[in-house]
Amino acid sequence: MKKRQLGRGGPLVSDIGLGCMGMSEFYGTTDDAESIRVIHRALELGITFLDTADMYGAGRNEQLVGKAIAGRRDQVFLATKFGIVRDSSDPTKRGINGKPDYVRQACDASLRRLGVDCIDLYYQHRVDTETPIEETVGAMHELVSAGKVRYLGLSEASPENVRRAAATAPINALQTEYSLFTRDPETNGVFDTVRELGIGFVAYSPLGRGILTAKIKTIDDLAPDDFRRMNPRYAKGNFDRNAALVKLLEQIASEIGVTPAQLALAWVMAQGDDIIPIPGTKHVRYLEENAAAAEIRLTPVQLARINEVAPHGAAAGERYADM
Repeated sequence: MKKRQLGRGGPLVSDIGLGCMGMSEFYGTTDDAESIRVIHRALELGITFLDTADMYGAGRNEQLVGKAIAGRRDQVFLATKFGIVRDSSDPTKRGINGKPDYVRQACDASLRRLGVDCIDLYYQHRVDTETPIEETVGAMHELVSAGKVRYLGLSEASPENVRRAAATAPINALQTEYSLFTRDPETNGVFDTVRELGIGFVAYSPLGRGILTAKIKTIDDLAPDDFRRMNPRYAKGNFDRNAALVKLLEQIASEIGVTPAQLALAWVMAQGDDIIPIPGTKHVRYLEENAAAAEIRLTPVQLARINEVAPHGAAAGERYADM
């Protein structure tokens, strides 16, 4: 697995990372033993950039990742996040907290769950509109000075907030949804801003929450408790339109000799050497399929065909129900 630099002057990380969220929540049934096998196989393949967050499984995902990397810490570039607060009495409720005291408390709690003494990349998961971002990032920078964190990142932050944060402390990464079905960063100023400031871009959901794999043929392919059943892009009507687009991409993939998932990941990586996709999976076979995408180099003609089929705004439905 080759490596890419995470931000100007930042660390080298694997070309593709591994999103661990679905191993503990949101995407149907979970199997910790299989998930640990996935993480161990990822490290064998050279995928060393692991992504988790304190809200995934209400802390359980960090515990799972910590268990998987025990004894292998030196092989891992470990990213986690804080800021989305869960309500233990109602798992559907969310709050946002970027207050400095909470930043420090959240970091210490993540370190304990992960079983490590330092987090490689610490993200603010969502911007707290009631706390100036300068205060939040200032507290995050204190964690760097204390040796608890190495690099700082933001997730789903606007260009204005990225600029304010970067003026407060060095920011190495911005994580935002990006795929053939979510191309907003190309036009909303996000790419322009991070590239001007030398901030790396981490693309989450690069497979469109699974739909770009062409493996989900109907909504009934999803588990009853899969959150995608409530996602607008999987809603009746929208799903059929999106599936029709995927069939066109599937044809291109077949002609090239790759899978639809590999095509989607190769396309994301072709948009810039500063972009690192972090597809998630709970299965070794899909991990290996995703890892192989790092070796695919799409030609200008192939990229043009893909862009013709899936231009900006092609996907039906919003990214989230509460956009």
